Parts: sequence; C-alpha cells; structure tokens
Amino acid sequence: MEEPRGETAGRVTMPELSVVLPAYDEEANIGDTLEEVSRFLEGLALEHEILVVDDGSHDRTAAVVAALAEAHPAVRLLRHPRNLGYGAALRTGFAAARGRWIFFMDSDGQFDVRDLARFLAQRENADVLVGYRARRRDGPLRLLNAAAWNLLVRLLLGVRVRDVDCAFKLYRADVLRRLTLTSSGATINAEMLAQVRRLRCRLVELPVHHYPRTAGRATGNDPRVVLRAFRELARLWADLRRAQPRERLAAGPRRRGRPR
Repeated sequence: MEEPRGETAGRVTMPELSVVLPAYDEEANIGDTLEEVSRFLEGLALEHEILVVDDGSHDRTAAVVAALAEAHPAVRLLRHPRNLGYGAALRTGFAAARGRWIFFMDSDGQFDVRDLARFLAQRENADVLVGYRARRRDGPLRLLNAAAWNLLVRLLLGVRVRDVDCAFKLYRADVLRRLTLTSSGATINAEMLAQVRRLRCRLVELPVHHYPRTAGRATGNDPRVVLRAFRELARLWADLRRAQPRERLAAGPRRRGRPR
C-alpha cells in the first residue's frame, strides 16, 4: 500500500474530507467517475483526499486508477488481492481515511457527486447525512426487492430511513470511528445505520439524483450477494437481541412513580 500523501515537516496533515470509492470490475466507469469527483473537489475550498478501493477486480480497474493518480495527487489506490465484498471494500477505505468527514459513493456512474455540495453545506447540523434516491432509476424487480429489504431492515434493526442502501452518505469521522463494523457484503449500510441509531447521532436525510447504469455489470442481484446479505442481516439481528438485555441492565432498574 502506498505511503500517505499530504506530509508537511514530518507531520501528516488532516484533510477536511475523505472520499471513499469502492470499485469491482468498473473499468468502463471508474475513469469518468474519478475525473468527475476530482474536478468537483478541486473546485471546493477544502482539503481532500480520494481513496479508490479496488476489491479484487479482474479487469483494468486498478490500472485506470493508477494512471489517473499520476495527474491527481489527492488520489490513492487501495487494493484487495481478491474480491472480499462491498462492505469489506468500504471498511478498508474507512480505515485508511484521514479526513474529518468521510463520504462514500459508488463508482458505477449512477450518482452525481455535485449533490455532495448540499451535504457539505449542512455538515455543522448533523453527524451523519444520508442520501435517498428521489427517483430511483432501476427496473421493477430491483425496486420491489429494495422496498422489501428496506422494510425488513426497519423491522429487524429499527433503522428508519427512506433508502437504507443508497450509496451516497457523509459521516463525521469521529462518529465512524465509534462504529464496530463486521459486515463484508451489502449489509454494511444497515449495520452502520443501526449503530448510528443506538448512539443517538444527529441524522439528516437529503434527496440525490440517480441514473441508470450504462456500462459494466451490477452485482446487487447476484444470488451469492443476496444470500450473504440475508446471512449478515440475521447475524446483526441476533447480535442486537443479545445486546438489548445488557444495555437495559447497564441502565439500571426503572424508577417507578408512587401509586396514587
């Protein structure tokens, strides 16, 4: 893994914003996405870094990112030797991020990074800013699956947001460091939001644009990905059930009012 950038007089500076872009076999999209993100961030008056996590791609994703990093010093490439999953890619990016705020977005061209401007404008009023797709540009089956998944996450984990898996979120780094993340697959978003809820963090939801994928292959409906998501969700639910009695015990007995 390459050395951290941004060192001055032997001290590593802390950028205001870290952007994490997970990527798996996104050779056809990552170049345009990275150029758009770089151009947008270079126009902002805040120090930043961009971390692209190549999750064991079989195509030239890593090579495209490495070439662009030569022109954009803020870009860092992190690589998994094999495909570990969406959640694992995010966790790698989060661990390497140095910013005060950490933003993540998919690399497939389905989001517009310019929506981030509205999130940054509200960061003093929130600990976590969560995007929801105002008009989701997916097929009927995927929309149905997403609605069912959102309902299931709400019932099992108590997460009450419009769009759990929307891959457009901004977190305070100190909040993110308090989370104990274990999911390697798509359940990572549900796990993060469930822990944010238990920490009573200030959460703001904002609409974002969404566009259909024009290149590459989506893996969200892959049976192995779906099965892993359900396994991880069941584990999170079981962990939550075990934690609740301990939390009630730590809070002490409830005080009862005097009978009238």
